[in-house]
Order: sequence, then structure tokens, then C-alpha cells
Amino acid sequence: MNRFHGLTLSKRRLLATLAILAIAPPLSLHAQSASPPVVSSAIRTIIVASTTSTQDSGLFEHILPIFTAKTGITVRVIAQGTGQALDTARRGDADVAFVHARSQEEKFVADGFGVARRPVMYNDFVLIGPASDPAGIKGTKDIAIALKAISDKNLPFVSRGDRSGTHAAELNLWKLASVNLDAVKGPWYREIGQGMGAALNTAGASEAYVLADRGTWLGFKNRQNLAIIVEGDKRLFNQYGVILVDPKRHPHVKAADGKAFIDWLTGADGQKAISDYKIGGEQLFFPNAGAGGV
Repeated sequence: MNRFHGLTLSKRRLLATLAILAIAPPLSLHAQSASPPVVSSAIRTIIVASTTSTQDSGLFEHILPIFTAKTGITVRVIAQGTGQALDTARRGDADVAFVHARSQEEKFVADGFGVARRPVMYNDFVLIGPASDPAGIKGTKDIAIALKAISDKNLPFVSRGDRSGTHAAELNLWKLASVNLDAVKGPWYREIGQGMGAALNTAGASEAYVLADRGTWLGFKNRQNLAIIVEGDKRLFNQYGVILVDPKRHPHVKAADGKAFIDWLTGADGQKAISDYKIGGEQLFFPNAGAGGV
């Protein structure tokens, strides 16, 4: 067993905090010569297990400083695929889960690990591929037809293969396309077991197709010869939800501060912060907590 996982939860959290402090930049010479800083004994920090898309898109970098300035609560993010993020929360190694796979989120709550699920925002998935589009599907609005063409021609396709929300959506879309992956997948279908950025890099290097969330795609710099091939199908809708880890299951959970984050995220200030985040003038996520979401 990994020695880290053999430790108690409190010790794991202590080690994580010490690791963060160990890599903090040193004080400047001027600061060191001044009076010692006053360290508050009431530092408030929560851990949020979230998806790679909220991190890689730059959304957290935009909204978290706003939340901290408003509340004094610092947020540490563990960015993983949705399945892994929910596993982290299930173990009690996070206070809040912020993910995008509704069926998994609802099961997490039904199994007694989370306190309700609240919708936060949405964007959509897009099918990315080589600009040359060897499948001949560019411009179609039907994702099922597009995936069937890729499968029929055995064209390179990169799957995250990591139990993320994007991976779950991809598998569901293959089913909608009546493609039995277990029967037809071969060397053309590559599962990498990594996040969205790695999947896009792999697709670019191998001129392959890949399903991506639009937010990560807009924030992605190394596009190489890739382009959006299919978009606009209503089946590419991508909803995000947030859940407080149940303190009855894990009494150490910082329930009050976790709830404060959720209330802010789904309230007027948090929803505006999400709406205001743009890259190149294009909005990445659309808040819908007030509209009830899905």
C-alpha cells in the first residue's frame, strides 16, 4: 500500500498543507528585514475536487480570487476527471465536488456521500479533428453521424479513457451512434487515461479526432492543425453541478465554509463572475443556477 494512503486523513491533510508551504516563494530581502508578519490563527481553507476543464480553461484562476476577497476563504483545487474527483470526495479528501456528469453526481448524493446537488453552469462539447477532415464530416450538426463515419473509416480517435465527465459523454455518444466500441475498436481508437489537455495534444500530434469541452478548447494554446469539426448538436450539452461532501459521513468536512462557496457560486456574485470570464471575447461558461439548471 502507498505509505501516503496508509496515513490517517488528518495526517494526509497536514502533509498536503506542509507541501504547499514548502513550495511557497521566499520573502524578499526587504520583507525579511521588516517586522515578522502576523500569522492569523483563523486561516480558512477548503478543498474542492473538480474537473480538469474548470482548471485548464482558466475559470478558477478568474473566479477564486473574487470569492476569496469576498469571504476570506481560500480554495485549494484538486483537478481530476469527474470520476476521480468524486472518488476523492467520497474518501473525504475534499470538502466540495464541482463536476460535470449528472448521473454520477446523483449517485454520489444517493449513496450518502453528498448533501444535495446544485446546478451551476453549462457549456457544450465539440468534436475536434484535423482541419483536413478525412472523415468528411465538417459542418454537420449530427454528432452521431460524425462518429459513425469516423468508426466506419477507422480514422484515428483519441479518448480520454479516464472516467471523466467528458469520457462518460463520449461513450454515451458512441452508443447514440449505434457504434459498439467493444466490437469495432482497434488501433484507430486510442485511450490515453489522461486529462483534456493531454488528449488534445495527442490528437494534434497524431491528426486524430477527439471530443473536448468548449471551455478547454478555447483556452488551449497548442492547437497545431486541429479545428472544430462538429458543434451545435443539442446532445453535446454539458452541465456542471456542485455538491457539499456530507459532514455526517466525514465529520472533518468544513461544512460551513464549503456551503459558503456553494452559495456564492450559485448566487448572483458567483454567477456574474462565471459569466464575465471570456477568452478572446468569447464566453466559456453560461451560469444557470438561477434558472434551475439540469
